[in-house]
Amino acid sequence: MLVYGGNQRKEGTACVSCVKLRSKPCCSFILVFHYSLRDEEEKKKPHSDGTDEKDNGNQTKAVSRIGNSNNPFLDIPHDPNAAVYKTGFLARKIHADMDGKKTPWGKRSWKTFYAVLKGTVLYLQKDEYKPEKALSEEDLKNAVSVHHALASKATDYEKKPNVLKLKTADWRVLLFQAQSQEEMQTWINKINCVAAVFSAPAFPAAIGSQKKFSRPPLPATTTKLSQDEQLKSHEAKLKQISTELAEHRSYPPDKKLKGKEVDDYKLKDHYLEFEKNRYEIYVGLLKEGVKELLSGGENDASGLKKSHSSTSLNQESPVSAKVKRNVSERKDYRPETPSIKQKVT
Repeated sequence: MLVYGGNQRKEGTACVSCVKLRSKPCCSFILVFHYSLRDEEEKKKPHSDGTDEKDNGNQTKAVSRIGNSNNPFLDIPHDPNAAVYKTGFLARKIHADMDGKKTPWGKRSWKTFYAVLKGTVLYLQKDEYKPEKALSEEDLKNAVSVHHALASKATDYEKKPNVLKLKTADWRVLLFQAQSQEEMQTWINKINCVAAVFSAPAFPAAIGSQKKFSRPPLPATTTKLSQDEQLKSHEAKLKQISTELAEHRSYPPDKKLKGKEVDDYKLKDHYLEFEKNRYEIYVGLLKEGVKELLSGGENDASGLKKSHSSTSLNQESPVSAKVKRNVSERKDYRPETPSIKQKVT
């Protein structure tokens, strides 16, 4: 029996309020309800506020997820024992907030961090990485999950050199400046490899009556599939997205129409185009056997263990100098919006 909202009921049954609204729960309800229950159970367990607590002076209790949101899809899975795939200095600029919304003017300045790609999380720390040092609350706040993310060269940003663009699963967009073009490409490859190998398969499309397009959420959990199964999953998703994009473009809106219907068409087209590009890159990387390359990740701050099994990933160069901190610019780079006309990179 489960207690939820003050009522006792059997596991898997709908809540009282849901029964009043419909005769039986829909697929979307079951999915969200499952994660809501899990989130409630995690909240009842003793945990820290995003930081590690020392237990008896010897062991540490680490939080399982990073984030203050009640939405389980938005919290970042935190594994203190995850492998470290890359470290180095990066300057970060917040390009767009969740769902591509325009970032407030005062939050767009460049800031320099020591970046650590650990598991499926990119940690942005003020100090250099030390395995024995616990993450601060600020470090956890700045952390970015790379599950279902896509990194690419920011070809449409010309104010600074060696800038890469990272688009996350919740469609936040961040710009990162590396110390060199080679370092930039290495970060791009490493982030995309981690995303391709460890991102769990997307949820089945929910059935709804709304005509307005809504971008489906993506799971933040790590995949349980083998590398071959992961490749087949990505290939199937790529085929599905490609078919949907072709069908979508075969029925464009009437040229006389304006407003929400046109914006909705552009939003869905923008989403499908990006997803197609993302899965194409994932499939290409998995076919090159990136799982073996990533298994040689670094476990300390001395640097990545080099692997010569593939030429797809550039070998990492040692960190020689910090990225120069920059003051806020008078003219700034405008974040992406769903209705933009330029092609997503």
